[in-house]
Amino acid sequence: MIAGVGVGGLALAITACGGGTDTAQPSTGAPAAPESSAPAASSAPPAGGGGLAKTSEIPVGGGTVFKDQKIVVTQPAAGQFKAFSAVCTHQGCAVGSVSNGTINCPCHGSKFAIADGAVTDGPAKEPLPEKQIKVEGDQITLA
Repeated sequence: MIAGVGVGGLALAITACGGGTDTAQPSTGAPAAPESSAPAASSAPPAGGGGLAKTSEIPVGGGTVFKDQKIVVTQPAAGQFKAFSAVCTHQGCAVGSVSNGTINCPCHGSKFAIADGAVTDGPAKEPLPEKQIKVEGDQITLA
């Protein structure tokens, strides 16, 4: 019976873990609004090599997921910027949002702390790996 699932079932499973198509999704720490009312995010990074965003685009106590770059940038406290892999350590799904102090995976509900990527709610057991960014003036770039 299980063998009868075939490629169609696999395609459905892969689609379920793929997440949305937005490139960057800013979150303010407030509960997520329906997608239709969310502000549009640019799919193009700012001019310059490795540019991700302006510091003013990353909310204090929140963060932004950059799906194309597979990175999430957070600002746990004013002027303190952190970056982590946007790939959930549970089963490799892309994290989808940042709210209420956590980076959230839509696939199975894992949550990670915006300050250090530590697991705050499973099923993930490993933290999100930290990524290197550079903050110069008001620009955040990949290091």
